[in-house]
Amino acid sequence: MKVERTVTSGTTDAPRKRLSRAERERQILAVAEEVFATRGYQAASMDDIADRVGLSKPMLYEYFGSKDGLLLACLERAKRELLDSTAAAAGDADNAEQLLHDCLLAFFRFSDEHKQAWALLRNESAVLSVPINSELEAIRGQQVELTAELMRTARPDLSQQRLEAFAEAIIGACERMAMWRERRPEITSDQATEHLMALVAPGLT
Repeated sequence: MKVERTVTSGTTDAPRKRLSRAERERQILAVAEEVFATRGYQAASMDDIADRVGLSKPMLYEYFGSKDGLLLACLERAKRELLDSTAAAAGDADNAEQLLHDCLLAFFRFSDEHKQAWALLRNESAVLSVPINSELEAIRGQQVELTAELMRTARPDLSQQRLEAFAEAIIGACERMAMWRERRPEITSDQATEHLMALVAPGLT
């Protein structure tokens, strides 16, 4: 059975606090997200991730099954966080324009405040893995579905086809603008929101 490593101080080994499985999984995901985001999937090493967490590589595989499984778990966590951020932002809006503004702002703030998660969502589309690419498309689809549903509530007069078309266009524009901001770091999340609002708001008002 694998015994977790200890932290050495002088000549005395002080055992680490034993974490629950859920706590350990969160720790692994945080480390793996950083490694995948900074190095990319291909260059990321399971040995490096295991070493940073303080586990053996076999134990890491016991938690997530494979390198693909670990990346999928990271993507799933990012998907939940992005959905929570966007859905929470919609709570106080009382008209279609405010709803759109608040959700766009939440997306750009997510990309600012969760840079590693955003880098993961942005960079891993090049991974030649059907499950991973399917998960990435599921994340995009999740945001499209949420956007269409929120707009339906604010603009019940719009047809389903138009709602879907608007939602697809908005999500695509958000992704491209977030990538543009990486090249233009002086552009704030508020400025990015205002730029995109100027483009898409007329279609909702």
